[in-house]
Amino acid sequence: MRIVFMGTPDFAAASLQKLIDEKCEVVGVFTQPDKPRNRGMQLSFSPVKQIALDNNIPVFQPTKLRDGTATELIRSLNPDILVVVAYGRILPDDMLEVAKYGAINVHASLLPKYRGAAPIQWSVLNGDKETGVTTMYLASEMDTGDIIFTEKTPIGEFETSGELFDRLMVMGAELLIKTLTAIENGTASRIQQDNSQASYVTMLDKSISPIDWTKSPREIIKWIYGLNPWPVATMQIGDDTFKVYAAEYTETVTEKAPASIVSAGKKGIEIACGGGRTVLITELQAAGKKRMKAADYLLGHPIVIEE
Repeated sequence: MRIVFMGTPDFAAASLQKLIDEKCEVVGVFTQPDKPRNRGMQLSFSPVKQIALDNNIPVFQPTKLRDGTATELIRSLNPDILVVVAYGRILPDDMLEVAKYGAINVHASLLPKYRGAAPIQWSVLNGDKETGVTTMYLASEMDTGDIIFTEKTPIGEFETSGELFDRLMVMGAELLIKTLTAIENGTASRIQQDNSQASYVTMLDKSISPIDWTKSPREIIKWIYGLNPWPVATMQIGDDTFKVYAAEYTETVTEKAPASIVSAGKKGIEIACGGGRTVLITELQAAGKKRMKAADYLLGHPIVIEE
């Protein structure tokens, strides 16, 4: 099959690389325009563009999709199918109809749950026991198309969003190959989504970083691991703000108010939370300092516990 691939970040790059490794015929790659990054604000390539260039695949970076130009460009490539993975833009209807087999997408959730952006992070933040990847046919509205295949996986209790991202990235690439094979063989499923079960999630930002210590221990633990590696959970100790990267459950029962420090020592910083329980902070980062074990931080910055 002649494939036009459309994607931008690392999650998409894994799928493109898998297509190349499996000797699929990728006739063109569409990715977002180059953007200035880092302190020098120099233009840098997306991960998808870099892989395409490394493999001598033509790269296209249109700034507009709805004026017809991009659609005609895709039509000139004569694709059998469009493969869209985290492209970052919604395709117009006329573009979805260009290829013989239409357009398919790899999405990092078990649709119809978690349509939209950041489904991986929200599955951790919400304390889900499992998640997965879905392949589907693209439709006019975001993440509403018919499902082809799903693949499930449990979420580790202390698995970060970054770690889960890496696993789902590989799962998605593998499911894409299975999906393309089924489509070419005429054996692909086409299951309508149950819109009554749909939920939507949005991008993360730093405004949600502060930990709400009135929540239960599990909610707090999941908040910490769900925001790792970005934007990272934060907490206050006195006037200082700390990024929090890791924490553990405890058996402690306390009458102290949520956010109060219960203990601080060789295991870390134990803080009261909802339900009269505590959470042990084990890894943190002070402003202007390196990320470190909480116990190591305490060696140079002892905390006096208020009774």
